[in-house]
Amino acid sequence: MLQILFAVAFSAAPLTLYVPPVRSLNLFVQSIEVFVRESEPVSRRTFFRLRLGLQRIFSRLSRAFR
Repeated sequence: MLQILFAVAFSAAPLTLYVPPVRSLNLFVQSIEVFVRESEPVSRRTFFRLRLGLQRIFSRLSRAFR
């Protein structure tokens, strides 16, 4: 049982290298928030145009199958 515990502990140790420190993580989260805030108007326009296009396609398909 002790061997399994050591195997799990030493296999998980390299994974800690991929986790950034908390001070770096705060900067990362802040930059993601800024990116989302700045891209919101563009994504709203894109979503509206995509929805309008799909409505037109589905309305023409429903007319074709009548």
